[in-house]
Amino acid sequence: MKQAMIFAAGLGTRLKPLTDTMPKALVRVGGQPLLWHVIQKLKLAGYERIVVNVHHFAEQIVDYLKVNDNFGLDIRISDESCLLLETGGGIKKALPLFDPSEPILIHNVDILSNLDLNALPTDAPLLVVSQRQTKRYLLFDDDLRLQGWTNIETGELKGPVASGQWAMVNVQLRKLAFSGIHMFHPSLAPLLDDWPERFPIMDFYLKACGDHLIRGYEAHNLRLLDVGKLDTLDKANAFVDAL
Repeated sequence: MKQAMIFAAGLGTRLKPLTDTMPKALVRVGGQPLLWHVIQKLKLAGYERIVVNVHHFAEQIVDYLKVNDNFGLDIRISDESCLLLETGGGIKKALPLFDPSEPILIHNVDILSNLDLNALPTDAPLLVVSQRQTKRYLLFDDDLRLQGWTNIETGELKGPVASGQWAMVNVQLRKLAFSGIHMFHPSLAPLLDDWPERFPIMDFYLKACGDHLIRGYEAHNLRLLDVGKLDTLDKANAFVDAL
């Protein structure tokens, strides 16, 4: 069974004033809510079970899914109404809603892309990345194994490259931009027991990659739009029309 989680619990502060009265997931692009676009993409790729985490105007998302009969899918709610758990805590809380033996595709609700979800390998933890200009990059070796993270403006480093775990200091690491789409693998689930209730998933990956294989998947010719700000909505309307 193919299963996925949609991160839809965020406050959407960059989309104010729209998010003063609705969750980011229900902001419309191309005539449909962002949540609709991600669900349809997952459904087209054969995903059967989807967990949606909720916090900000949670009841609006629950009602939207109910009115649409969960789009014919097994859609479950991970309720974070009492406390927003960030991305790592969100996954940790939602794990009991999934089949523990299968990988989980994680997809941000505000990410639109032309990514072929069926092309993603599922045999190991996977971060979808691309050559895209940004301030923050994930760092990979020649085998596309995750080795760290950097902010090129501040010079900050995280992960094995920062702690000295990574020994091949004379090898040039590849800087690739994270897409907000990744595959959480069952092999990593036991490691979550040592983490608190609330934490970012990237901090988890950057610690785990010192001892566990976490791969990058470089998506070539990737067209991706993060619908995180008001000034991206017009672009988003044109973007979905072109997909």
